[in-house]
Amino acid sequence: MMHWTDLISTKRFGLEDRYISDSPNRTEFQRDYDRIIFSAPFRRLQNKTQVFPLPGSVFVHNRLTHSLEVASVGRSLGNSITNQLLQREELKNSPLIGELGAIVSAACLAHDLGNPPFGHSGEKAISTYFTEGEGRAIQNMVSKKVWLDLTHYEGNANALRLLTHQFNGRREGGFALTYSTLASIVKYPFESSEAGNKSKFGFFDSEKESYLRIAKDLKIKCLSDNPIIYARHPFVYLVEAADDICYQLMDLEDAHKLKIISKEETLNLLEGFLEEKQLVKAKEVLHVVTDTNEQIAYLRSIIIGKLITECGETFMKYESDILNGTFTGDLISHLPNKTVIAYKRCKSVAIHKIYKSSHVVDIEISGYKIIRTLLDLYINAVCAPDKAYSQLLTNRVSSQYNIHSPNIEERIMAVLDFISGMTDIYALDLYHKINGNSIPTA
Repeated sequence: MMHWTDLISTKRFGLEDRYISDSPNRTEFQRDYDRIIFSAPFRRLQNKTQVFPLPGSVFVHNRLTHSLEVASVGRSLGNSITNQLLQREELKNSPLIGELGAIVSAACLAHDLGNPPFGHSGEKAISTYFTEGEGRAIQNMVSKKVWLDLTHYEGNANALRLLTHQFNGRREGGFALTYSTLASIVKYPFESSEAGNKSKFGFFDSEKESYLRIAKDLKIKCLSDNPIIYARHPFVYLVEAADDICYQLMDLEDAHKLKIISKEETLNLLEGFLEEKQLVKAKEVLHVVTDTNEQIAYLRSIIIGKLITECGETFMKYESDILNGTFTGDLISHLPNKTVIAYKRCKSVAIHKIYKSSHVVDIEISGYKIIRTLLDLYINAVCAPDKAYSQLLTNRVSSQYNIHSPNIEERIMAVLDFISGMTDIYALDLYHKINGNSIPTA
């Protein structure tokens, strides 16, 4: 069984033997939060698609606004657990328990940092380039494990790489975050060989030793040595719940603003979460608040509060299973029946009306084309680095990426680092320039 006092650690990745805090005003986990929010990869999230194309006249969520909202919900979830844990005699004098909200909030900020441009279609575009596209040609150039990483490309695994990898000219340990914050973002703590049809896994082969170092230090339960499979760090369930709450409700709100679903349907879906007493009170407010967008925002706020309470209660209900590594599924699926039914209704509408809408499909089509074109050009360039055109392309890549490594696997990963770090706008601009559709001017 895992133990709370082992799972919460201020040890920093890459600075294990020489880090000394010099900040009397911030805890170590608040420092994690600040490091992420002031970082360039986090800022770039403002120009990365969440679900809908980046805004025209209607401002919808991007990856940045989504991550900030998830961090807010995650902090509340973490604090709700803290309050209950600190009531226990054996944990009253454990000061780090009080930092649970800060840890979850920092992890929530970081959870999407590894996602490529153009939303989830970007991930799919990368993996299918290697399974269906020209990328199949490199299969014999890389190890079996690296090939599985490429063909199951996963934004979550890339987030751990981004946060821990020592890029050229950067310090050891990447962001040098605490072990607890890093462990809290590893949603799928196993190798790509165990990814299955959903292509979900927690770390690339290049970061396997990094994850093992973290997991062993925090005494996260190991479920299998070969293949490597670990139980989730308990905080992962809180990060996941915060993410699920935000994207499901905010996608509805955005879809309404874009007139994909009607006011009536949106209100009906949201009201499905509320108990009779809550619904009566809500309708009294809605009678006074007549602006449609405000009505929807009001209901959404009530529901988020309700879901935070229920997720916190569910986490504590299954605490033993979570700490034993035997808990299955996510927190949402274990909520009271009424909530689960309402959530599934929202999810069904999202799948059939939102994610298949022209707004979303168009960005997926464009994203596929752009990413696969860039991948093809740059993979070919690193496979034949002496060619004149290859040198022109690689000279375009930031020096932080090890694009000139003597190792072909490292060069390929450098290409993925470069492309996954792009914003939608940068990827589109580079695509146009490479294809001769846009000529730079002085």
